[in-house]
Amino acid sequence: MLDRYWFGDVERISPEAPVPVVRVQRSEERLGGAANVARNVSALGSNVGLLAVVGADEPGRVIGGLLSASSIASHLGIDSDVATTVKLRVIGRQQQMLRADFESHPSGEIMLKQLGAFGSLLPKYQLVVLSDYGKGGLAHIARMIEASRAAGKRVLVDPKGDDYSGYAGATMLTPNRAELREVVGRWKNEADLESRVQTLRRELRLEAVLLTRSEEGMTLYTDDGAWSIAAQAREVYDVSGAGDTVIAVLAAMLAAGASLRDAAFAANRAGGIAVGKFGSSTVSYDELFGTQQ
Repeated sequence: MLDRYWFGDVERISPEAPVPVVRVQRSEERLGGAANVARNVSALGSNVGLLAVVGADEPGRVIGGLLSASSIASHLGIDSDVATTVKLRVIGRQQQMLRADFESHPSGEIMLKQLGAFGSLLPKYQLVVLSDYGKGGLAHIARMIEASRAAGKRVLVDPKGDDYSGYAGATMLTPNRAELREVVGRWKNEADLESRVQTLRRELRLEAVLLTRSEEGMTLYTDDGAWSIAAQAREVYDVSGAGDTVIAVLAAMLAAGASLRDAAFAANRAGGIAVGKFGSSTVSYDELFGTQQ
């Protein structure tokens, strides 16, 4: 995805309708979606590649340029029948006034082609991140997970929707509270939550589930039980893209040989830093580790 921002001042209300008029003064473009995950991995100094589909259009070309500028190996499939996903945010006086989404789903033909590319790329990478945004880019996710595991690669999945069966066999899922509730239902207390998550984990043959809980921090569920991490005490400015930062740090840490708990601890810290920044952003190595005592 391409995240576009239009910034301006709000000085009057439109005479045409009771809405503010934003006088746009500058614009900015950033990598969004799975590309933001890759950007966060690269910001930590790790080698990373992005396999994705874009349209044969201007936003697709912009994404290609931004990937190169971020030292991300680009493995983009071009589908001339779709429009590259763009999220346009209009910002007035540091407040988001409007978001407009432009998107369409890629064709089955291009997704089969990308599945073939996925298989050829597997030997070049230590770990796989599959970020599901429900946009059709992971139509063959079950086969991708199967191929990854057969190649001895860990697979992290940022899930979407109310059916997680397609994620069976992955290493870890990273749902937030709302996403998990869609799948396991409402829980009564912590014991009930743990029971539901552990049942889901066993059914899907997952090594772990990392539940992100906003102001409540995170909880890691494994064979050893539940392990919770308190949220970092920071002012929340913007939560957009924080989930991308979390799974990116998890991936970089695990690929570097960290334990699940150490990776989750670092990801929790990174999430706390990310929500203090505007829009989809990255967390640097120095921000993550440089101030620890």
